[in-house]
Amino acid sequence: QAAAGQPAGSPGSPPAARSRLQLMLDWFPNPDHVPLYYARAAGLFARRGLEVEILVPADPNDPLKLAAAGRVDAAVSYQPSVSQARAEGVPVKAVGILIEHPLNTIMTVESRGIRRPRDLAGRRVGYSVAGFEEALLGAVLRHEGLRLQDVQLVNVNFNLTPALLSGQVDAVVGAYKNYESVVLEREGARPVWFELTRYGVPDYYELVLVAGDGVLARRRPELTALVQALQEAIEETRRNPDRAFEVFLQAHPDLDRALNQEAFRRTLPEFARSQVHAAEKWQRMHQFLREGGVVSRDVPAGQLFENLWKPGP
Repeated sequence: QAAAGQPAGSPGSPPAARSRLQLMLDWFPNPDHVPLYYARAAGLFARRGLEVEILVPADPNDPLKLAAAGRVDAAVSYQPSVSQARAEGVPVKAVGILIEHPLNTIMTVESRGIRRPRDLAGRRVGYSVAGFEEALLGAVLRHEGLRLQDVQLVNVNFNLTPALLSGQVDAVVGAYKNYESVVLEREGARPVWFELTRYGVPDYYELVLVAGDGVLARRRPELTALVQALQEAIEETRRNPDRAFEVFLQAHPDLDRALNQEAFRRTLPEFARSQVHAAEKWQRMHQFLREGGVVSRDVPAGQLFENLWKPGP
């Protein structure tokens, strides 16, 4: 893993006075992560006695596993992944919320002539991750009177947009409406996407901060401070998006400015309005995964998340 920059300091507060936390992203730095970089650069972590090192994983499967094992203090992951892990006995919980609604979609391009999900019948649909993405697609198809067997599934690994642009597949599941849509537009294609929650998929938290049970027991005050700083950073990002984006870009000057700026504009409304987890939201998604055969056992919502948020600075 590689550190994405160095923690920002604040005058008059020696590093020894702060508790160091390692926070691993879910994948490469992108506009979904702007509040985290803003919190570090603006001293919101430091103000709460934290020195946060942001790590980039070598593999997208690493963050949740490393958090569960206590090898990182916290990581960015996904609500459904927490449910899957917990059902398999992996000791990890969500503690914070970064993106509060799904960004995941079923996406195609206008030239394929797919105007509604039922038009997917007989088409090739690409996916990256078996299990959860198949469950999402299956739920949407059932809502439209189809079955999973009515489409041809193609594993395209993480090459969602290349597979779509090249004609390898007619649609993909797993493409984010705030990012892949921009990539397609910049390649001259006209993206069309279907919001999952309109077709039988329950609302869920797209991006959450997770911690292993052991770290949560040992470092609850520090994780609480992390969550408090995250929410303040989200609120400041929403109030001054241009400044927040520039802070992010300064940390990653090699990124395509135009692509990421447009993706950030589309991401801004999706950042969490609160750090208080809704138990019903966790229960509904876990039951959805259970019914879809993605998880093999019921897990009480209280074992999936921990509300660390408290009013005040």
